[in-house]
Amino acid sequence: MPTGIHIRDARRQLFVAAERVLLRDGPGALTSRAVTDEAGVAKGVLHRHFPDFDAFLAELVRDRAARIDDQAALLRASAGIGSVAGNVADAVTELFDPIAVAIVSLVIFRDELRARLRATGPAYGIPVLTEASAMLAAYLTDESELGRIAADADTASLALALIGAGHLLFAGRTQPDSTRPAGTQQEDVGKVVTAVLADVLQRRLL
Repeated sequence: MPTGIHIRDARRQLFVAAERVLLRDGPGALTSRAVTDEAGVAKGVLHRHFPDFDAFLAELVRDRAARIDDQAALLRASAGIGSVAGNVADAVTELFDPIAVAIVSLVIFRDELRARLRATGPAYGIPVLTEASAMLAAYLTDESELGRIAADADTASLALALIGAGHLLFAGRTQPDSTRPAGTQQEDVGKVVTAVLADVLQRRLL
C-alpha cells in the first residue's frame, strides 16, 4: 500500500473489502487475512489502524449504522407527503439491502463483536436494527402529529414490528434473488407494512 494514504481512505478500502467478503462468503469467512487479501493490501495495514480484528468489525458495524442517520433525515422529510405505508415500505426495502442483511448476520454470528458493541452502545437489540427501529418510530411519530395515523399510535412498538417483519423477509438474502419476478419483493414488503399499519391508519379516520 503506498505511503501517505489518509487513514480514512485506508479504513474505507478495508470496509468495502469486508463487505465484499461478507456478501460472497458469509460471516464465517470474514477474517483479517480475507479482508486484507480482498483489499489487496498487506495484513499489517489493518492492524495499523485498528487494535485488533474485532475492533475493526465493530467500526464496520458502526459505520453502517451511522448511514441510517442520512436515511432517517430523508424519511422524516417525507412526512405528510405520499402515503404513510408507501414511505415506510420504501424505507424498509432500502434499509435491508444485501450489505445490511449481511452485517446483521455478522453481529449475530460473532459473540465477541456483539459484546464489544454493547459495551459502547445500547445493552440490548442488534446494531443497525436498533437504529432502523428508531428511524421508523421517529417518522411514525411525525405522521401521528400530522394526523395521518392515529394520535394514540404506539409508534415504538409499530417500528419494532416493522423491523422484525422486514428482517424476516430479507434474512438470508445476501444477494438479489434472480429467480423471483421483478417487483415481487417490494410487493411482499408492501403487504406486510400495510398489515402492520392497518389499525392506526383506519383509526385516525374515526
